[in-house]
Amino acid sequence: MPTIGSLVPCGMALDIHWFLPTTGDGRSVLDFFPDPSKKRKSRARAADLSYLRQVAQAADRTGFTGILTPTGIQCEDAWLMSAALAADTERLKYIVAFRPGFVLPTLAAQMTATLQRISGGRTLINIVTGGDPIEQRSYGDFLDHDARYARTAEFVSVMRKCWGDAPFDHDGPHYRVERGGLPERFTGKPLAADDPNANPPPFYFGGASPAAEAVAAEHVDVSLLWGEPPDWVAERVTRVRALAVAHSRTMRFGIRLHVIARERSSDAWAEAERLLRAMPQDQIEAAQARFGKQESVGQQRMVSLHNGKLDMEALTVAPNLWAGIGLVRGGAGTALVGDYDEVAARIGEYASLGLDTFILSGYPHLEEAYTVGEEIIPRLADVSAPTIP
Repeated sequence: MPTIGSLVPCGMALDIHWFLPTTGDGRSVLDFFPDPSKKRKSRARAADLSYLRQVAQAADRTGFTGILTPTGIQCEDAWLMSAALAADTERLKYIVAFRPGFVLPTLAAQMTATLQRISGGRTLINIVTGGDPIEQRSYGDFLDHDARYARTAEFVSVMRKCWGDAPFDHDGPHYRVERGGLPERFTGKPLAADDPNANPPPFYFGGASPAAEAVAAEHVDVSLLWGEPPDWVAERVTRVRALAVAHSRTMRFGIRLHVIARERSSDAWAEAERLLRAMPQDQIEAAQARFGKQESVGQQRMVSLHNGKLDMEALTVAPNLWAGIGLVRGGAGTALVGDYDEVAARIGEYASLGLDTFILSGYPHLEEAYTVGEEIIPRLADVSAPTIP
């Protein structure tokens, strides 16, 4: 194994998370994202509790820190699914993704506190503001892009206040609260340090627009990026970290990536090419048209990596970074491709830029959880992200 750790300054240990495929799973990207025209029979593995339990338990037993439970119109509800699976895992943390504005921040705090008790303190929070106006309106949310982020900022601020030791009042543009908070904290006695609700859980948050970066810098603990080339990532980390310093805060950073790792690099690239061949042209065109209508700056940046190009060379946008998944999948659209040492080295490179959180996935998520957990995670044992004062 390469001495990756020697290339990365000592600091924050890495958190390596997996992904829970709550829309379904399969051996191609289109199994995960079924054909909206229904012209092709889906071969997806249903996102039922039995299968998702297998994925979560695979991540639990192979050393992942946690698992992201996503949100979206096609996903099973992240809160309910995390609660259902918490009892079936021993140490795996659940990054619960949800949309601010769809639930009151005080209720979200209560739900979080309950899940913390159920899971024994294994709950993490992922705030997803949303960038697809069609999907937002289907939920009943008609705010524009920047207004959604302004609401997100207020939402996180109010939700955090619920972990205070006395009731609070709040009167803002989006929320009004009288004597809010978690009653268990109002006893006059501090909760024990090991109580799951002694402190609010870490807040994870993604977004690439100026409005999103402003929210991240002022309000959240971990700013998440999609899998962009290292030079793009370095520029964004530097900018958001500077914004956080202006608020007298420090930030952590994470990245969302798919992984195609094999014992031999040639086999990994052959698997990437197989995934590409399984993407019909009409479905690529439909997906790209849909992405073009979205307000998400992060989605626009993903599209710019490939611009609909279909050859393997053009889709390789940085060493071992392949943008083919983003041809049909919204959101995170890049994969680390290579042999086990190459993939671990690329993760080490991102860590050297200040990223300590990696949310990974692969197709199918069950089998690839074992591959990444058994082959990649051990190679990262001595890797850390530099501590930034």
